[in-house]
Amino acid sequence: MLPDYLTPNKQSLKDHTELRAQTNTSKRVAMLAGNMVTNSQSEKGGVAARVYRGGTYGFASGAEYTPESVKNVLAAATDNAVFMDTRIRKGEPPLPPLPNGKIELCAPIFDDIPQSVLIDYARVLDELIAKKYKNLTSRTIIADVLYKEKLVAVSCGMDSHFFQPRSSVYVWLTSETSDGVPVELFKAFCHVGRFDTFFKEPQELEQEIDNLYKALMDKREGVYANAGLKKCVLHPDLSGMLSHEAVGHTVEADLVLGGSVAGHNLNKQVASELVSMTDFAHTALGKPCPLPVYADDEGTPAEDAILIENGILKGFMHNRESARHFGVKPQGNARAFEFSDEPLIRMRNTAILPGNSKLEDLIASVDDGYYLVKTGNGQADSTGEFMFSVDLGYEIKNGKLGKAIRETTISGVAFEMLKTVDMVSDDMAWEISGYCGKKQVMTTSMGGPALRCDMNIGGR
Repeated sequence: MLPDYLTPNKQSLKDHTELRAQTNTSKRVAMLAGNMVTNSQSEKGGVAARVYRGGTYGFASGAEYTPESVKNVLAAATDNAVFMDTRIRKGEPPLPPLPNGKIELCAPIFDDIPQSVLIDYARVLDELIAKKYKNLTSRTIIADVLYKEKLVAVSCGMDSHFFQPRSSVYVWLTSETSDGVPVELFKAFCHVGRFDTFFKEPQELEQEIDNLYKALMDKREGVYANAGLKKCVLHPDLSGMLSHEAVGHTVEADLVLGGSVAGHNLNKQVASELVSMTDFAHTALGKPCPLPVYADDEGTPAEDAILIENGILKGFMHNRESARHFGVKPQGNARAFEFSDEPLIRMRNTAILPGNSKLEDLIASVDDGYYLVKTGNGQADSTGEFMFSVDLGYEIKNGKLGKAIRETTISGVAFEMLKTVDMVSDDMAWEISGYCGKKQVMTTSMGGPALRCDMNIGGR
């Protein structure tokens, strides 16, 4: 556990200042076709200070965490703030005050697990897959853990102590079609907590891997999609990806100030009235969020940020500075991934809210279209324009699922596509296994229900 060398410095702070001690511990084991290709572990830690003066920040960090190093980093950040202020001369007033207090450790810190736990798990799971599934050309297993501990002390706002352990197992299965074309599917299993709490025996994943293998065999015999604007049902995993990539980034206030499409759409209709979207802090729909945030790295208490309400764009995600610019209350979206990173406006648990329809009814209502299940790589920009690969999907013919389709793409403009949503399922799925890349990586979660909409889909 990190000792508190930060709080004793608070009495000497004059400008708005953030002090943060942090360690990120990661472990990873990867097996490729029975061979161990990765066996790594690392720990990155240190202390950072950021000082606000006159509209600019001075930042400094150091990899040593001692009482003396805290003083040195704080002095360097203060010097940097003075330098920036005298050169840029924005002349901005101090940041608006926030209530002072402290948020204690919300998740207990536990003893680390030995690397052998990951090695043994990955090896046994690989052997299970090799023995049971005969039509594979390759397989990849990754066992991975990431522990983040943060201690934050601020001159004005909420001090906090934060510990978040994420444990994951990733499975890739590869086969090939009768004409020799490789086909691949991927499944992530991810939990917040200690690895051996959730991944006790590899056999516990067998049913899920059975389903993955069956889907891969369907895809191996799949057909090419017919290109064009089609009526599609998006699986919750895919609607979650769209909510994060194609919408979420456009409503981060720093990107809004940089010219994103959301800037001139505030309080306008950007989606069907069936669509509502929220960036949740720590509790969603009465349950704990997958990756809860109780206070951000600027000392702002975390609250839900309502982004879209009944199709109307209601707000953005902010840090303290952008919230002042827009005249709104900050809600705790400023976060840094490593000790040497400055806090940026980041999503936390971003999701489209569930509706009232059943997934089976969404599918049954489509005469000729597609059920899109899994997405892979993709991109979106500040205009809301997106393009994603579809790794798994099925034809829908007369309200029934047909043949699987081979890999294709979907594309469009998020705020236009969301206006075509005419059915929303009453279930919801969260995805927490990946990383969001925005100057620095960040753990986030994204979620949503199934959606029925019009979608541009690629063909052969």
